[in-house]
Amino acid sequence: MGAYKLSSLLPARYDFDPDITGITSDSRSVRTGFLFVAMGGVRVDGRAFIRDAIHNGAVAIVVEPQTARPMIDDVDWDNIAWIEHENPRLLLAHMAAIFYDAQPETIFAVTGTNGKTSTVSFVRQILQSLKMRAVSLGTLGLEGIDDYKTHLASMTTLDPVNLHTLLADLSAQGVSHVALEASSHGLHQYRLHGVKIFAGGFTNLTHDHLDYHKNMDDYRAAKSILFRDLVRHDGCAVLNSDSDDFDYMKSICDERGIKILSYGRAATDLILKDINPESHGTHVVFNLCGQEIDMMLPLVGEFQIYNVLCAIGLVMARCPRRLQEIIDILPNIHGVAGRLQLVRVNDDTKPAVYVDYAHTPDALKNVLTSLRPHTKGKIICVFGCGGDRDKTKRPVMGRIASELVNRVVITDDNPRSENPDDIRNEILAGAPNAVSIAGRSAAIHFAIRMADKDDIVLIAGKGHEQGQIIGDVIEPFDDVTEAILHLSQ
Repeated sequence: MGAYKLSSLLPARYDFDPDITGITSDSRSVRTGFLFVAMGGVRVDGRAFIRDAIHNGAVAIVVEPQTARPMIDDVDWDNIAWIEHENPRLLLAHMAAIFYDAQPETIFAVTGTNGKTSTVSFVRQILQSLKMRAVSLGTLGLEGIDDYKTHLASMTTLDPVNLHTLLADLSAQGVSHVALEASSHGLHQYRLHGVKIFAGGFTNLTHDHLDYHKNMDDYRAAKSILFRDLVRHDGCAVLNSDSDDFDYMKSICDERGIKILSYGRAATDLILKDINPESHGTHVVFNLCGQEIDMMLPLVGEFQIYNVLCAIGLVMARCPRRLQEIIDILPNIHGVAGRLQLVRVNDDTKPAVYVDYAHTPDALKNVLTSLRPHTKGKIICVFGCGGDRDKTKRPVMGRIASELVNRVVITDDNPRSENPDDIRNEILAGAPNAVSIAGRSAAIHFAIRMADKDDIVLIAGKGHEQGQIIGDVIEPFDDVTEAILHLSQ
């Protein structure tokens, strides 16, 4: 990247107009000629690091109005631009979009409490099968270019600088289509502003992240930012017609004149007419824009069928004349790691074991409800709840599990700084007949040992995660590996 004049990045003019060689909100990343955005935060206040940024070479500082300049003896303030802006986060996103400039031709974004990861994966798979250079980005990192996967797997929605750096790099490498997850945190914190989103998908809205958003109205408003502010005017919104929030999202799109494709049982465009679970997948009947489709999909769970429909809608928004090709691709689509992932061993005497990321009340309910029609015997569910997160969902998840399965085993998830015993006890308040076992490996072993060959064991909560957060340490841990170990004994 070359240098930009400060005046080319900002809506206002300033007396001092230096060359800007980089943009960041992390003072540790500042180099000579950088612009530093000092953002207030819940855990870290960027304004406390203005001195460090200047000493590292910053020539421009963005702050909230009425922020006092720090007293620094060896600094000539005439050679540093001091910029006050009412919304530094939003300004950072727009400046990053200008600074890094290039983006892939078509960008899709999916928001919702559940289903984002699967939906963007399905979009990528369909596009790749249509011979397009496509990637997906989100909780699982960057799928499609392995070099980035480990580096980018730390959050669902990247910060604006990393996101726009990545989009520019992908564009330079010839990637034409990107499907990315739009988390409520990322939307609320303006991380996606400046991204040229052609089509947005909405999956659902259920109880989650209320430790951050405080109430469901705030949570809903954060999700709606995708359609209110980000999807292009000439773009498309793909909305779940069976969600209680369909009318809310539709009204926002109608106000902006954005084209809408609805999906679900009550839809008018992508209609789910029938669904029948079978041992190795799901038999579905769709009506896709007037065309009746009867096929087997290699996926378990009604919610996955909804995710497929959302993905179909997003791709159709971009490729409306390729419906038949899309239909032909669907029987070969596959789920993502940790989303109702079947753990396979060559032993017919062992129970079926599934690993799923479900860590919210609604997600757990959906997974368990989806598994029941596929089950000849009992369902045994192993799960816990994360520490330092929303405590209100713990007894709720305990109650849901106890109502929907035959045996519940409560164990540890990512306890973080909390006492694991306390977390398990809070879950047990909603599931008094459950078994509580300290240590996730021991709990998985216990559940598999008690299961018969016609039973299903669901290990929920961590899915694809490769570590367990205990205190400030991330210990290596993988539910799939543990399940294989205990199934093989």
